[in-house]
Amino acid sequence: MKKNNRSLLAMALVCAMGLSACGSDGEDGKDGAPGTPGTPGTPGTPGAPAGATVDTVTTAADFMLTLQPADIVVVGADDFTIKFTATGKNSKGDDVPFTGLDKVALYVTNLVANDTDTGAPMLWSNNALVNEFGSSMYCTPTGKATARGGAEVDACTLVEDAENPGTYMGSWEHDGNAPVVSADGDPNSLFRVMVRTYNITDATGVGIGDKLLSTPLDFTPATGELAVSTKDSVSNAACIQCHSELTGYGEGDMRIANIGAHHNYQKVENCITCHNPAYAGGQDDPEKGFNANWNAMIHTIHAGGVLAEDGLLVGDALDEFAGVHFPAELSECTTCHDNGTQWNDNIYAEACLSCHMNVDLATGENHRGIIPGSDAACSGCHGAGSLSPMVAHNVGGRDKVSDAFAFDFTSAVVTATADPAVSTLTVMANVTLNGAAVADGTDFSEYMTSTRRGLLIGNLDADGTPTRGLGMSVISDVVSLSGGVLTVAKDFDATRLMGPIYVTAEVQVCAEGDMVVKCTTNTDGDIEQLGVANSAPIKYFNLSDPTAATVIARMDDPDRVTVSEAQCNTCHGNLTHVKGTHGATEFTQCMDCHNNTWYGSFHGDVAYDTGEVDADGDPIFANVPGLTFSNRDLVTVAHRFHSGSWDGGGIYFDKNMETVGYPALATDCQACHKEGAKLFAADGGLTSGKRAIKVSATEYISPIAESCRSCHIQGSALAHFESNGSYVEGSPATTADLPVESCATCHAEGKTYGVDKVHMGGGH
Repeated sequence: MKKNNRSLLAMALVCAMGLSACGSDGEDGKDGAPGTPGTPGTPGTPGAPAGATVDTVTTAADFMLTLQPADIVVVGADDFTIKFTATGKNSKGDDVPFTGLDKVALYVTNLVANDTDTGAPMLWSNNALVNEFGSSMYCTPTGKATARGGAEVDACTLVEDAENPGTYMGSWEHDGNAPVVSADGDPNSLFRVMVRTYNITDATGVGIGDKLLSTPLDFTPATGELAVSTKDSVSNAACIQCHSELTGYGEGDMRIANIGAHHNYQKVENCITCHNPAYAGGQDDPEKGFNANWNAMIHTIHAGGVLAEDGLLVGDALDEFAGVHFPAELSECTTCHDNGTQWNDNIYAEACLSCHMNVDLATGENHRGIIPGSDAACSGCHGAGSLSPMVAHNVGGRDKVSDAFAFDFTSAVVTATADPAVSTLTVMANVTLNGAAVADGTDFSEYMTSTRRGLLIGNLDADGTPTRGLGMSVISDVVSLSGGVLTVAKDFDATRLMGPIYVTAEVQVCAEGDMVVKCTTNTDGDIEQLGVANSAPIKYFNLSDPTAATVIARMDDPDRVTVSEAQCNTCHGNLTHVKGTHGATEFTQCMDCHNNTWYGSFHGDVAYDTGEVDADGDPIFANVPGLTFSNRDLVTVAHRFHSGSWDGGGIYFDKNMETVGYPALATDCQACHKEGAKLFAADGGLTSGKRAIKVSATEYISPIAESCRSCHIQGSALAHFESNGSYVEGSPATTADLPVESCATCHAEGKTYGVDKVHMGGGH
């Protein structure tokens, strides 16, 4: 570099010397003629203001594709055409034209009347499938596209309007008409058009995780008017009850957040575009094992766990559906069928056999030997009466008898015994059966599905924390039953029979129709009736001072409970179903066992699927080393079960420690918690007031960390909890007087890393 600099300097000096050597011997040159002025250039077209259009979006909900019936030709002899607009949100959050789309897929279906005696009266018909083209048609700027299998296929030609950015037109430039056109279709029937968009990224070039789908457009081509399908008997809202909502879209545009198949097509209307009669069949194919038509397939999927246990699933159905355990009652059809009564009124074999897979209508096996000639014969038996779907499946059965067996507790009194360390607790209640005072001499065991449960009674601390252990049986502890008044008595440790107590009951009885009846069993020993829970509003008594102020159980105070039975029942239907023969319907019954003062766990280990199978082909589970739980607290148990931190069952961890079997988004706290409920109190502890959980006779852990540990099972998470003041499993405190954890500093609602932000559920 130094040599170069010296050389350049020398050259400059030589030039300078050369110029000065000319002196004044030469004449000055004359000025040249002025140049001709140049012609002004054509002004350029002004560019669009920054943010006037976008070609990336942050989330799927920031992208919107809009269709109008007048811009679509998909039926008859006219050439196919489509026009739509695409918008995305700019940095200000405004909806502006989205430019640069290079690939979309168009799905077109229509409703056709079924003129046969087999199947539903109205059927979905996919135009592309009927035309033997596939389930959809691509549109690209070149008129060609690469299909999923890698082959090049014809596509409609997609053109963006240069004068109107974000407006796109599609046309068919190949032989014949586009494959999504129904040449012989009825323009007066309902047509449904849906568009899927590809290759859209965020500003960093990362592809958008959720599918980008237009809201399905239902319309009548002949009139151009919007239409409403009368066939859809399951709404998206019904699916969202368990599968969470994908939020961020317009009002009324409900989308399902968590359907694993095909990476989530978000709406029932999306699903039927492929899963329609053109894909039907296969249930008798041992390699497939299920009927891919929507009405049949969705039944088989949700009944998968039960059907697998009964040995009825084979092939792909066994591989894909056996792990699905429906969280509500399979017979409670309206859990999903919330949009009309078509499911009860239209009786045809395809829908029924998808659950009743052991029925063979060709031979009459498991159908009382009856061989129907066609589906037209089904309504003869199942169209009404006791064999209609609604009645045969006991739809709403538990609701009909929810108060048919009721306890109204009136008193709780302590009397001394000869042993000063022991006292007798006597509880009295008015009991009604089917609306009348229960008759003298009634044997309760004849009505009960299980005699394991009875009166649930326990002590209450001043802050409403329950301690179980004063329960009684409605059979063995009965002193008298007279005039509908039940008297139950039992001896207890005298130190327990003082201060405030709670009293409720947990009994499950048999019911038929709207009546509680005596239980009967079939030849296999199974109870034949529907099991329903008793009604037993919780009552409070102070055994030391009846005039003292009432202490309310923490689980009975709405201000301290951030979940509700109603919220649970949106997915489970009822808590009786969840607890089997226990008969619980309210948290105040659950708290008798599931409280933070009863240590130990029947499910202390956490199992995961190793990915290997045994000789019978069943998955092999192993326990996660070093991961155990030692409490029955309702909050932590509910978190554990739904996250998969359990010892096996319907929800579990796979070999990658990912949750399998939970239908909602893992981060959708509002699936269980009440809308707007705050989890943290002003002092940074839990809103419930719970500040410690007992894990042994003398040891306690912190409640916030234990709740979070249900999902955050990594060792690093445990270290994080401890560094923020939590006592955790393996490092407990020896006192229940624990300091408030500092979790709320970062994770309380409204904070940068608040649970309302990092666990935003379907809000992307």
